Amino acid sequence: MTKRKTKLSGHRPGKAAQKSGPGSPESPGRRRRDSSQSARDGRHSGGRGGGLWLYGVHPVLAALANPRRRIDRLLLSPEAAQTWGQRLRQERDPRHERLSPETLDRRGIEAFLPEGAVHQGLAARAAPLEQPAIEDIAIAPLAAPKAEPEGAAGTEMEAGAPPARRVILLLDQVTDPHNVGAVLRSAAAFGAQAVVALDKGAPEESGTLAKSASGALEVVPYIKVTNLARTLDSLKEAGYWCWGLAGEAGQSLAGSRPAEAVALVLGAEGSGLRRLTRERCDLLVKLPTRAPIQALNISNAAAVALYELLGRD
Repeated sequence: MTKRKTKLSGHRPGKAAQKSGPGSPESPGRRRRDSSQSARDGRHSGGRGGGLWLYGVHPVLAALANPRRRIDRLLLSPEAAQTWGQRLRQERDPRHERLSPETLDRRGIEAFLPEGAVHQGLAARAAPLEQPAIEDIAIAPLAAPKAEPEGAAGTEMEAGAPPARRVILLLDQVTDPHNVGAVLRSAAAFGAQAVVALDKGAPEESGTLAKSASGALEVVPYIKVTNLARTLDSLKEAGYWCWGLAGEAGQSLAGSRPAEAVALVLGAEGSGLRRLTRERCDLLVKLPTRAPIQALNISNAAAVALYELLGRD
């Protein structure tokens, strides 16, 4: 499949969508999502202590390494301080150097977190991340991922080479934070540019989502939009081919010829892609499965699809 020609004739992607009304992606004057409401809303806290609580080894380590993340408290159990203390000091961004960890026993940490949270002795209270606009993602240069630690074996992709294709994942009415977190993790693993979800019904940034993402929330933009169909139109204008993943499609993803820039849409389990979303897709593709399994869950489907698009040579 050839590269889609942009309709914008040198203008910034998304300009047409910006004029289309409240359902379009954010306008230039609103490039960043306002996180003040998220900070006040108890739904985003992930726990009972106020603010957004991240917990678990990978989410906390990744948050400390992220210069964009604002953190005001760091809780460690005595065991976690002994096990992870040195790595926390080594990997945290200089902006977090003045953050002094507080030592609490495991029950003391659990008092700030949702019931049953697997915190592994680490928790951090932070402000929600400010996310870029989808227009900015569409024109951003592809960045190479961080290199693997010295002595780690892996492929060229794993060693730090940037992906050869631009891929943005869009989730159509996916509401479970565990699924969205797992999709973010796969997006980070294979080099997708962003994960986009509908503002209505999509899970907010939370400790649960961050734990499922295993650190990926800090490196992959998680963008909310009010109208998925118009967002797809905007991405088409930016040069992306819009593909939908559907079990009844006649063509498999493996047998397709992906373009240089792909916006891949995945629907909710059971209901799949909505009608308007299907109509905006240039092509529907499938991931064939063998009986008795009729379909993969969305997080597994995202991982397989991203490998097909970004992981193969």
